[in-house]
Amino acid sequence: MSGAGGEPTILDDAIVRGLLPRREARGHKGTSGTLLVVAGSLDYLGAALLTVRAAYRAGAGLVRLAVPTSLQPLVAGRVVEVVTIGLPETDIVGEVDAAAALDQLLDLDHDAAVVGPGLRPGLSTVDLVLDYLAAEGERAPVVVDAEGLNSLSTVEAWWERVGRPCVLTPHVGELTRLMAAAGERFETAHPDLSTDDDARAATVSRAAIAWGQVVVLKGARTVIAGGEPDPDSVAVAPYENPALATAGTGDVLAGTIGALLAQGCPPVDAARVGVYLHGAAGEVLRERFGAAGVIASDLPDEIARVRRRLELASERARSGRRLGFEVGPVGDGEPPSEQQGAPS
Repeated sequence: MSGAGGEPTILDDAIVRGLLPRREARGHKGTSGTLLVVAGSLDYLGAALLTVRAAYRAGAGLVRLAVPTSLQPLVAGRVVEVVTIGLPETDIVGEVDAAAALDQLLDLDHDAAVVGPGLRPGLSTVDLVLDYLAAEGERAPVVVDAEGLNSLSTVEAWWERVGRPCVLTPHVGELTRLMAAAGERFETAHPDLSTDDDARAATVSRAAIAWGQVVVLKGARTVIAGGEPDPDSVAVAPYENPALATAGTGDVLAGTIGALLAQGCPPVDAARVGVYLHGAAGEVLRERFGAAGVIASDLPDEIARVRRRLELASERARSGRRLGFEVGPVGDGEPPSEQQGAPS
């Protein structure tokens, strides 16, 4: 999805409404998608909890959260709907035994996965992430975020080992490390990928094509590139919102995209819808709390409300009734002009 003349498409309500997954009238939790989340460590349990809460609010039917077994009692019941799974550990408390954990994860039935938020850095995590993404015969799509991305960036030509369709969700620093592992190092004179929109779109597009995956570059005017059926496609969210420049908002985005994958959205559509819902929810929250008062745990409930508003607009459009509202920047697609912010 690119605009005329190869320009990126600016996402808006009409585009995103057409990509939203439909809920079956006689569906059940199984038909709404099962999401596996591999996340969390003692220092970053909150990242795992934010991810699973966002996934439920974005429509997942069932979410399983896999954490090191010593941490399972700390997360059980914190999000009351989530099913927790304890992953085997090595002799070091909190360090996952990669081989044993992989066998356990591959035995779990799931439609999609999120791997990375809050995982403990280390060789065992690198092994678990790479082996999970490379598992033969496994095709469930995966959102790779945070320490999942850092794990990939420690391996040269990492994309050659990834056998699953993925949505990679780096911020600028993570993208830089991923590209360094690919042999494409940034020079000092390289444009600032936080502020140069043309450079952001071009760089993400190049990365998505080279790696054969959907890439989401977080930040103001988040860029989504790659994916079937048009690997050259580039779309941009219209939001610049400093209220989202706070810890944990990236974990919420990962859970939102993962839930949409589990509901059957193709990776590129899940990325576009997830980014847009996340950004639109941030706009509503900035109006309520201001540019410096939003916290990540505010976002999941608002994401559900934004999705409902878009669904209601679709219902009204199909019935021919006049629409009474739009979500976020609408009409001409012009973004807000305030200081830039980003999901972390």
